[in-house]
Amino acid sequence: MKSSLPGNVSDHLQHRISKIETMTGSEIILSTVRRSDSYPEIPWKAFAIGVSVTGFAVFIADILLMKWITQGIILLSFVTTLASGLLLVLLTMLLPGFARLFLMKGRAECEVRQYAESLFLSKEMFLTRERKGILVLVSIFEQKVVLLVDVGIRPLLAAPVMKEIIARMTPLLARKDLPGALEIALDELSLRLKSPTAGKAGLNELPDEIIENQGI
Repeated sequence: MKSSLPGNVSDHLQHRISKIETMTGSEIILSTVRRSDSYPEIPWKAFAIGVSVTGFAVFIADILLMKWITQGIILLSFVTTLASGLLLVLLTMLLPGFARLFLMKGRAECEVRQYAESLFLSKEMFLTRERKGILVLVSIFEQKVVLLVDVGIRPLLAAPVMKEIIARMTPLLARKDLPGALEIALDELSLRLKSPTAGKAGLNELPDEIIENQGI
């Protein structure tokens, strides 16, 4: 799988993770996934909209040009309607930005969060001694971020704080600046975790490398 991050960027981020963990006693995992779900409804929605809009336009044209309708024109109308739907399906496969137009916001948020929770469990981030695991997941296709924190770190990273961090990252994802978004995440975590209650550095219980997945 092709990496979403250049090697030098990945090395830089890993170095920053190690440094923040040493300062704060936290355990941070950064992860990226190309898409959190296959979203099989997207091409079907695109096809339905393409066929509906073109079909309606053809219907109006047929009414206005009733006198000149022939079997050839009827066949052409049918082919044009079908082709427009297929064209939109093809565009959803080739252009992620176009495909996102047919993805409901709530559906995307739900799938990305489920993916993040599954990753948090599969990496056993809840097993750190002081329960200070932090997962930052970026789902590239959906342009969504999920922050999951274990109970030991929640006093420093309450829900409003995490929403603020995500709000700062999201515009960079919209500009396809994944490294910049991850840098902001680490900047914010470094700032927020600088507290006497953050804990002292101990064993490095979780790997520092960036987890990059293709997704579903």
